[in-house]
Amino acid sequence: MSRPAHHATDMGRPRPISLVRRLLWTALGLSLLLLLGLLLPVWQGLQREPLPALIGPAALAEPDPQLVERGAYLARAGNCAACHTARGGPAYAGGEAIATPFGRAYGGNLTPDPQHGIGLWSADAFWRALHEGRSRDGRLLNPVFPYDSFTHITREDSDALYAFLRSLPPVAQPSTPQGLRFPFNQQAALAAWQALYFEPGALAPEPARGAEWNRGAYLVRGLGHCAACHATRDPLGGIREGRHFTGGLMAGQGWYAPSLHDPAEAGVGTWDVSNTVALLKTGSTLGAAAEQQATVQGPMAEVVFHSTQHLSEADLRAMAVYLQGLDSGPAPLGPFVHAEPSQLALGEQVYRQHCIDCHGASGEGAPAAYPALAGNRTVTMPSSVNALQAILSGGFAPSTAGNPRPYGMPPYRTILTNAEIAAVGSFIRQSWGNEAGAVSTLDVQRVR
Repeated sequence: MSRPAHHATDMGRPRPISLVRRLLWTALGLSLLLLLGLLLPVWQGLQREPLPALIGPAALAEPDPQLVERGAYLARAGNCAACHTARGGPAYAGGEAIATPFGRAYGGNLTPDPQHGIGLWSADAFWRALHEGRSRDGRLLNPVFPYDSFTHITREDSDALYAFLRSLPPVAQPSTPQGLRFPFNQQAALAAWQALYFEPGALAPEPARGAEWNRGAYLVRGLGHCAACHATRDPLGGIREGRHFTGGLMAGQGWYAPSLHDPAEAGVGTWDVSNTVALLKTGSTLGAAAEQQATVQGPMAEVVFHSTQHLSEADLRAMAVYLQGLDSGPAPLGPFVHAEPSQLALGEQVYRQHCIDCHGASGEGAPAAYPALAGNRTVTMPSSVNALQAILSGGFAPSTAGNPRPYGMPPYRTILTNAEIAAVGSFIRQSWGNEAGAVSTLDVQRVR
């Protein structure tokens, strides 16, 4: 049998590439371009540019006293001592542990010790750390140091902070090795994180908003780094798009930082500016109208104690004006879960035994002393974490110049069982007009 003849039109011509193969090659090319686009900023982030050590007369010069005083004020505004001073240790010598979902981080030594602190750092190196998140030797810094907020600090304020830190007594205390787990302790991971979530830059002023609002934006979004706690973050620790102040669980801290937008959480859009100022200045507004009463506790109590109570009235008012101007979109509510009658009965029993003397039979509290629980935002917000923390660990407002002897609440961690705490938590969340979900023993155990 003879072979069938080929059509003349097919002789000597390559077979056409199929549409599927074309699409595959196109997808591969686009994937390679996307990969290169992702890897390029990572590679750029890994390029180290060490800055020279501070040498010569500048290293010995006495800082300008006015600049030092300004820097001390800014350090309080930024609450720098909270992370860079270990409990009972020398000021700004580092060693304070900071719990994160990725392991423990430790604040570094900021004193002018040449070996363990910033004694060899120039003002340029210090500015680069704040503005770009890089150490003097070019290494990328971990974003536990919130340079994604500090990048907004002006060069003038950076130089004042630097002058203040150089005026401190040097402390020869080595920095505690960081305890972050692999791969979060690798420079490549930090470069990838910066490529995904960080862009250096100053805040652009909004002239239409006025000088006071812009000053408040600078303090809240920059130096005060409020988003370090109040942001909603994704599993890699990056702030979700547009969610800088929508609240989130402070992973590793055991507290929930409430939304600064939502009036059902910590939004102050309907408050008098004077009451917001008072809360930041004294930690309490229990003397205000019922709907504007609040006390700070937990991490925010530390912020007020170490930082905001020391700020000028003008700066506190600027922060209040900015916070009041945030839109008041409500946070999404979870499904409402009614407590079982037996749990509410146990909760009422616990409440009458341990809580009624201070908070009242109807959750009304006591004027200027004990907060009301009826309508209390800590009680009624979707997250029960902070209310449970107050029961477990006690509720303590900070001692401030404006409120030097605040009333406190003892801890019940060793007195009540998980079931009893869940019951009383459910009772106060579903009594006196409060409408918040029931608390389970598992919820309590998680907070413990």
